[in-house]
Amino acid sequence: MTHQFDRTALREYDIRGIVGKTLNTADAEAIGRGFATRVRRAGGTRVAVGYDGRKTSVGLEEALVAGLTASGVDVVRVGMGPTPMLYYAEATLDVDGGIQITGSHNPAEYNGFKMVLQRRPFFGADIQDLARLAECGDWESGAGSVESVDIIDRYVERLMQGFTGGAYRIGWDAGNGAAGPVIEKLVKLLPGEHHLLFTDVDGDFPNHHPDPTEEKNLSDLKALVADKQLDFGLAFDGDGDRIGAIDGLGRVIWGDQILSILAEPVLRDVPGAAIIADVKASQALFDRIAELGGLPVMWKTGHSLIKTKMKETAAPLAGEMSGHIFFAHEFYGFDDAQYAAVRLIRAVHMIGKSMTEIRGAMPELINTPEMRFQVDEARKFAVVGEVLDRLEAAGATVDRTDGARVTTPDGWWLLRASNTQDVLVARAEATSQESLDRLLAMIDAQLAASGLARGPQAGH
Repeated sequence: MTHQFDRTALREYDIRGIVGKTLNTADAEAIGRGFATRVRRAGGTRVAVGYDGRKTSVGLEEALVAGLTASGVDVVRVGMGPTPMLYYAEATLDVDGGIQITGSHNPAEYNGFKMVLQRRPFFGADIQDLARLAECGDWESGAGSVESVDIIDRYVERLMQGFTGGAYRIGWDAGNGAAGPVIEKLVKLLPGEHHLLFTDVDGDFPNHHPDPTEEKNLSDLKALVADKQLDFGLAFDGDGDRIGAIDGLGRVIWGDQILSILAEPVLRDVPGAAIIADVKASQALFDRIAELGGLPVMWKTGHSLIKTKMKETAAPLAGEMSGHIFFAHEFYGFDDAQYAAVRLIRAVHMIGKSMTEIRGAMPELINTPEMRFQVDEARKFAVVGEVLDRLEAAGATVDRTDGARVTTPDGWWLLRASNTQDVLVARAEATSQESLDRLLAMIDAQLAASGLARGPQAGH
């Protein structure tokens, strides 16, 4: 027995596709067979499985469990919940790996699989290895058992462990994603006054798309905070591993700004520690980490890459512009938006100012959102290479950590190839609109020199 995956579903950090087109239950079963084979060959026997609130998740979960058990692995089902709840199960239960069925923040027709093996992210070559095992049918055989564990209350209690925050009036928007039931339980344990939006899980996402990094998706939360005159608002993506926030005036607190707030109490507790952010983060964040006595580390975008770098540098905290926040300080090192929310409340309390005051004190920089545009898959890395060669030949100040991040007297701009899609990603930041216009002109000139132009915006 062999199996062929649609290659477009094999992403860098997970497996993800459109159900019925590029992903189906046969794929789920083959993922189970391959993952169980890897677990057994590493000396393991048990795998935790969870799933998000999408309408296709239950069917994919059944097929996945069938594949895992057919290759001789015992399955611990933790049920429907956010991806970090599955990560928590993998970190605390007697298991050797974990798989979450989730389409993350993608539209409703998508679904996929995020995997962890022996407390480490399973990505890149590991995912390609699942395809290789399937193509040649190189799977272990056996008859694994299945049990169910209700872990949500233990998970919520763990989120509250060590909580020393104050009582605030907070709006919460779960976007009809898998975090909803966790948020409902969490706010009952938190002091203060809490107003909830869209905590009922609905895989059609009837109110708005569950991606808090797009400002339009925060409009309901902004209206709630304004109407009730709340202190701030928190929002979550479809599978609860990315956080968004707004202050009491409805201003967005972007991922790098959230990280700058969270860094302050961590660096008081761990002076001089490394704090990691991805290449899309503001220069203001790296400056702030240094100002607080920390060691700012700029690293590649991608949650699996960030987690790996955290282990390497013993960093207690890391984050991405996309709202993935990773705590190793008092936690397990994975990205958990629910835990980040609790730590953000703690941080505001410790800093001793309102969220609105904290946001207001941040440098006023002008920056673009993440600009994403289609490019031929075969060209995307080559274009970035051409740009780097031209810039370095011209003596520009370039950081090659992940693509090209170019610093000029006007500010900085970034061009990188997405690891997961056939798109190029660009971003720029400056102190004035005139400076930003000059940076964008530099991006456009480099693209033109490689025969490209910024086209219509591509989705995630």
